[in-house]
Amino acid sequence: MRSPMRVAIVTVSDGVASGAREDRGGPACEKALSDSKVEHVVVSRESIPDDRDRIAETVRRRADEGGTDLIVLTGGTGVSPRDRTPEAVRGVLDIEAPGLAEKMRADTGRDFPAAYLSRQVAGVRGRTIVVALPGSPGGAADCLRAVADLLPHAIGLVRGEQPEHPRPGPGTASP
Repeated sequence: MRSPMRVAIVTVSDGVASGAREDRGGPACEKALSDSKVEHVVVSRESIPDDRDRIAETVRRRADEGGTDLIVLTGGTGVSPRDRTPEAVRGVLDIEAPGLAEKMRADTGRDFPAAYLSRQVAGVRGRTIVVALPGSPGGAADCLRAVADLLPHAIGLVRGEQPEHPRPGPGTASP
C-alpha cells in the first residue's frame, strides 16, 4: 500500500508574510486536499514574501531535503508586477508538467473566465511534485481540486513506485 503523500503548503504573499494579513490561501489548499479524499499529511506550512529568490530557495529546500512529495504554493501567479512565482518555480524545476496547469485553467475557467489570467505552473524537482496556484482562496482550492486525483499517480511515478500509466480496458475511452 502506498504511503500518504507528504505535503508542504507555502503561501506567497508580502502581506501574509509580514503579518499584516491573515493567511486564507494555505488553509483553503489544506481543506481542498482533505475534501478530495486523497490520502495525505501536511508536513509543513509557511508564508514567504513575493520575492523571486526566496520562492526559488523555498522550493529547492523543501524538495531537496526530502520528506516532501508535494509542494503547493499559493499566491504570486497573477499578472501584477510582484507576481513572480511562476518564474521562480520554473527556474528550479527539473521537469515541467504543463498538463496539470492546463487542466487547472480549463476546469476553473469554465465558470470563472478570469482564471485564464492566472499563470499556474507544475512540475518536478528531484522526487517532489511542485504546483503553483493562485493566491485567492477560492481559486487555489478550485485549482487543487482540479488535479487532486492525478497527484497520487504522479507522485507514484516520481517515487518510482509506478512504472507506467494505467491503461483503460478494451472499449473504454482514454482519460
